[in-house]
Amino acid sequence: MIVLTKRNGEKFLLNHNQIMTVEQIPESKIVMMNRDFYIVKETPEDIIQKIQEYNAKVMDVRREVVVVDKQHRG
Repeated sequence: MIVLTKRNGEKFLLNHNQIMTVEQIPESKIVMMNRDFYIVKETPEDIIQKIQEYNAKVMDVRREVVVVDKQHRG
């Protein structure tokens, strides 16, 4: 989940795995797989960066768990 900002300044969490498209109109319009959409202040580039950072954190957590598990199996 990534944190985004609505036009009114309200922060919310979005499941980035459900994003279908992101359009710049000039704000960013995020269209979800169920056809719902959100207008947010972040640029498409900001959204992509947030998704990349989230995915990197998830991969690091998985990698650490695997390393810990391998050490304990010894």
